[in-house]
Amino acid sequence: MAGAGGKNLNLKLKVWKQKGPNDSGHFLNYDANGISTDMSFLEMLDVMNEDLISNGQEPIEFDHDCREGICGTCSLVINGEPHGPDKGTTTCQLHMRRFKDGDTIAIEPFRAKAFPVIRDLIVDRSAFDRIIEAGGYISTNTGNAVDANAMPIGKAEADEAFNSAACIGCGACVAACKNASASLFTSAKLSHLAAIPQGQAERISRANSMVAQMDSEAFGACTNTGACEAACPKEISIENIAVMNREFAISSLKSRK
Repeated sequence: MAGAGGKNLNLKLKVWKQKGPNDSGHFLNYDANGISTDMSFLEMLDVMNEDLISNGQEPIEFDHDCREGICGTCSLVINGEPHGPDKGTTTCQLHMRRFKDGDTIAIEPFRAKAFPVIRDLIVDRSAFDRIIEAGGYISTNTGNAVDANAMPIGKAEADEAFNSAACIGCGACVAACKNASASLFTSAKLSHLAAIPQGQAERISRANSMVAQMDSEAFGACTNTGACEAACPKEISIENIAVMNREFAISSLKSRK
């Protein structure tokens, strides 16, 4: 039933179904009728699954968590666009008012060799975790909380770090890139720590370790098309990639000494 002021849509869904990483997979067609324009995209899928289960059919398996645009777990390719047509928006924050009655919506998982499909629309993004494990952290004994002004950080540096730290690791950059590059994700994590005093102690080793891990995960090379920035729900800048390249060059030179 439509909410106050909302309308109902009758839609055609083309959904990718795949039993596992070794299955070839295929699209299945579904009718989604009576979908309120007040629903989010994931609420629409919830309604679809309720109908499928009640009719004894397999539900559409997809991933999600916070549903507040914070975690990035809700990673879907919608009509060929990671997270759908709205700029700076995750799938869970996309609303059905963005579509028209009678539309056909194609829904696929994020596609990349480094993101194998677990089932249907769910992919394994643990490659990102391994990049973080390789160096995207600060290993220091913090002890008690320090005074807020004990380690002053300039506003420009703080803003730069904050903008990079906004990355939620959803993988839209990889899905949008023709080479399936993870450069935007990796560079955001590197730039964040390179901009703050706490990240300086391991700065040299961090760049080498994280870039090496990224390369080992079968991600492609960056050719600076900007598709990653356009698809990013947090609008992370590709300027971070230039920072990563600089950090890696400095790290490589110093590690040879």
